[in-house]
Amino acid sequence: MDRQITKEEKDLARRKKLIKGGIIGGCVLVVGIIVMSLMRTSVSREDLTVSEVSRGTIEVSVTASGKVSPAIEEIINSPITTRILEAYKRGGDSVDVGTPILKLDLQSAETDFGKLSDEQHMKALQLEQLRVNNETFLSDLAMKVEVEEMRLGSMEVNLRNEKRLDSLGSGTTDKVRQAELEYNTARLELQQLRQQLANERRVKEADLKVKELELNISTKSMNEMRRTLEDAQIRSPRKGILTYINSQVGAQVGQGNQVAIVSDLSHFKVDAEIADSYGDRVVPGGKAIVKVGSKRLEGVVSSVTPLSRNGVINFTVQLNEDNDENLRSGLKTDVYVMNSIKDDVLRIASGSYYQGPNNYELFVFNGDDELVKRDVRLGESSFEYVEVLSGLKEGDRVVTSSMNSYRGKNSLKVN
Repeated sequence: MDRQITKEEKDLARRKKLIKGGIIGGCVLVVGIIVMSLMRTSVSREDLTVSEVSRGTIEVSVTASGKVSPAIEEIINSPITTRILEAYKRGGDSVDVGTPILKLDLQSAETDFGKLSDEQHMKALQLEQLRVNNETFLSDLAMKVEVEEMRLGSMEVNLRNEKRLDSLGSGTTDKVRQAELEYNTARLELQQLRQQLANERRVKEADLKVKELELNISTKSMNEMRRTLEDAQIRSPRKGILTYINSQVGAQVGQGNQVAIVSDLSHFKVDAEIADSYGDRVVPGGKAIVKVGSKRLEGVVSSVTPLSRNGVINFTVQLNEDNDENLRSGLKTDVYVMNSIKDDVLRIASGSYYQGPNNYELFVFNGDDELVKRDVRLGESSFEYVEVLSGLKEGDRVVTSSMNSYRGKNSLKVN
């Protein structure tokens, strides 16, 4: 006989079903949350570089690329067109002042020097010959002047005597006139001879100066050729390291061609370049920071090229510590040139993410284990900090390491 189910029993059964369904639904929800959590992209905390937004001062700078080069570097060029006979040194060798580096073929140059030496000697003899001839000629002419002066004096005495005799009645008027004519003629001849002597002296002096000038030119040419021959004995002009040498025996080198470079590798400078749009911010005397690896070296802009080439301007930074152990010739560096100061601004640490004033999408910590992408506007920068214009507040923790692999994610889990 069937027993009739009471209302209490029905309510109890209904409650059991509801409880069971709730438990099953909760389990499904928990499993779903766990699965979603496992499926969400995560990033290791150790892989992140984090900067906290702070308030402070920024020394605004522009960034340039640079290369370390020796502070003192001397290029040795061939003074003549010739060929290399022998190389005494190799690249990387240490050299002292006067150390032989290369031997050049100087036979032709030495022959030319011999010709110039002979010409100089010949011109010196010609000058001496001209000087002797001039002295002899002018001495003879001066002697003629003295003789004419004596003859003129004698004629003057004779004229006075004839006049005195004529006054006493012992002479004649014709004799007086004859004496006067001879005296005046001799006086004019003497005047002409004196003028000739003066003119000849000027002419001979000019001829002598021409010959002296020819001799000086010849001497200078010979001395220049002597210096060229001395320079062709390729020797080190200073103590340093031979950073380049054309050691190809038999190679032809033209006049002025580079054959070697001697560098002082104990002191360095930085040759840098920057887009010409920032050219007005780079001026001689401006403060600069050179980043060599993790080391930061201070310096000043020592020179700036006045012209832009291919959209860039070149400048040189003189380092305060130009002998730092981290410096190596040819090493690539980042150069920051300071041009203004901003006080009391929000800032975050500078990094590779920063590409100039613009809008950025940066990951910001939301709690301790979640990153959320946020739109941020950044302004000017220094070698240490970047100015925050909007999107962040003081105390926010921002990821400044590269997050390019998570560009499509809006949030990340931090393990």
